[in-house]
Amino acid sequence: MPGADQIYHRLFSHPLMVEQLVRDFVDDAMAAGLDFRGMARVSAKSYGRSGARRDGDVIWRIPTAYGTDIYLYLMLEFQSQSDPWMPVRTLVYQGLLWQQIIAETRLKSEDRLPPVLLVAIYNGGRRWLAETRLDRLIALPKDSPLWRWQPQARYHLLDMGAIPGEKLAGKRSLATLLVRLEQQQDPDTLLPLIDEVIDWFRRHPDYDGLKRLFAELVTNVIEGSGMPLPVPDDLQEMKTMLETLGKTWREEWTAEGRAQGLAEGMAKGLMEGQHQAQVRTLLRHLERRFGPVPEEVRQRVESADAGTLDRWLDRILDAPTREAVFEQ
Repeated sequence: MPGADQIYHRLFSHPLMVEQLVRDFVDDAMAAGLDFRGMARVSAKSYGRSGARRDGDVIWRIPTAYGTDIYLYLMLEFQSQSDPWMPVRTLVYQGLLWQQIIAETRLKSEDRLPPVLLVAIYNGGRRWLAETRLDRLIALPKDSPLWRWQPQARYHLLDMGAIPGEKLAGKRSLATLLVRLEQQQDPDTLLPLIDEVIDWFRRHPDYDGLKRLFAELVTNVIEGSGMPLPVPDDLQEMKTMLETLGKTWREEWTAEGRAQGLAEGMAKGLMEGQHQAQVRTLLRHLERRFGPVPEEVRQRVESADAGTLDRWLDRILDAPTREAVFEQ
């Protein structure tokens, strides 16, 4: 069975999946007046950090209502956790894509570069905590005159596991079903979700290629949930099998879930302890450098996530004022 990276690459090589992804989850792109009727796939020739070509990424050129084209660069991220240097990578990919466009379209000096929108699609189990903007990684104070010389880059993050249920509610597109499949592992919710996938393809019979890809995707989800038996390649057969074996699978899944819950509880306790230590350290340094810590500042520190606390701790030694520690 192909891995998730291969399945996603083929999924987002289909124009319908790209259109639905943008319509449902990339509001800024929709505001640019995209015309999906004229979208065309672009052959990626950029290179990653290791010098190897990033065959997993997918690039589309999409016309807009304003007469210009936008290049949509889908970065398919399948590592287990976020990459803290992702904004640097996006700057490199964007520059290499522009070089490719300049060479292939023979842009003249009076021409302008087409805009590029980079979207990182991430389905790792841990939430994505990395910055999405390059300027937040550069060691300069906010009022430095050197800012005008620093490159600017940012990307749109689509962390599938972090999309709230209310944003998915009421949407019946394949892109939304994909996100829900990535989030759902419980046998009680997987069966009705497979029903929805089957119903979508029943109402749209002309998408056999996508149907086969979703069958592979559902198979990956089932196998990842601990199903011990071979899984059929057909969606309807999968549903019938799950209905037949549902009780046994549910009991096994529940037993495994209790054991996993114990381990996760221990890990959560360790993370909470580390978080409290970060909070205490930052508050102590704030008090030593700038005097008594106001209650509103204390509450802000205590409610911050681990990545934000790390950023503030990095600033505490050089910040000229308390306010500078918390600048965005």
